Amino acid sequence: MKILVINPGSTSTKLAVYENENPIWRESIAHPSKELAGFHHINEQYEYRRKCVHDTLEKAGIPLVFDAVIARGGLLKPTPGGVYQINERIKHDLWHADMEHASNLAAWIADEIAHCAGCPSYLADPVVTDELRDLARISGIPELPRISIFHALNSRAVSRSYAARIGRKYEELNLIVAHLGGGISVSAHHYGKVVDVNNALNGEGPFSPERAGTLPARQLVDMCFSGKYTYAEIRKMINGRGGLVAHLGTTDVQSIIRWAHAGAEKHKLVLDAMLYTVAKQVGAMHIALHGQTDAVILTGGIAFNDYCIQGLREWLEGLAPIVVIPGEDEMGALAMNALGVLRGELTLQEYAPETSSD
Repeated sequence: MKILVINPGSTSTKLAVYENENPIWRESIAHPSKELAGFHHINEQYEYRRKCVHDTLEKAGIPLVFDAVIARGGLLKPTPGGVYQINERIKHDLWHADMEHASNLAAWIADEIAHCAGCPSYLADPVVTDELRDLARISGIPELPRISIFHALNSRAVSRSYAARIGRKYEELNLIVAHLGGGISVSAHHYGKVVDVNNALNGEGPFSPERAGTLPARQLVDMCFSGKYTYAEIRKMINGRGGLVAHLGTTDVQSIIRWAHAGAEKHKLVLDAMLYTVAKQVGAMHIALHGQTDAVILTGGIAFNDYCIQGLREWLEGLAPIVVIPGEDEMGALAMNALGVLRGELTLQEYAPETSSD
């Protein structure tokens, strides 16, 4: 089976071709800021990025002959996890999404190439994957329900990888997955469904290298109405300029550790505090699984760091076995989802966002 994977990011578009489980070609198309400067909205980049993808495939001598094309899932309406065949409703909701991100263009590009190749087009486990229990949605203010936005693709991929490693199925296990990156999500996986997770994008859960996480509500309200900050500035504090960068002026965890080892007490304190908030969130997810956690998986870029892993082990020791699967392989995860459908091992989901999950 030959599969094309398309993964647009803010300043690049990653491509890969897989033959079954094996990557046979990879490329990352850089989009210089001067080329993107003329576009005021993400949708305006569609034709530019589509042409970049076609030109790159042609230059590499890769014919448009695939068994499937799979795209990174964009900011759809909340929907259960899994693999979806791209259709007009998905494309419509991505084109009119409430939040802008380059990933919203992935399904459009994938569907166009799939049409040329005469094969199906898919997307899998978008960040808006929503399988929360109904009771997990309720906050203390009716107008502010909890929202599921997290690293669904990698969290599910490492869960399936771990399950296969121990000879079990993902759907047979209770797992907690802490994805440690620029944003941090900690998700409770109950027999194949993510029944609870912090909103890793917009201010909930642990703070991270660039996101503020949960904040003291009254103090945040006072800040918003102080007259010192604009709406946009507050939004940026929550996502982009919060967390480690707000305290220490950098998101580089490795350099923070070097400072800490050199005796910088503030650097050590703030980093340790971030790990503490992660551990507390893991504890919360352990409760969401009724205290029956089969394993805690630590993944994402920060999971390469021995200092951070050891710090989390000290807090989590005795809760459940800890498994470290560092980094993230979005391209491989997407390819394996497409391959699973082609082999009949995974069932295509129906995109029906008005249907709530239990």
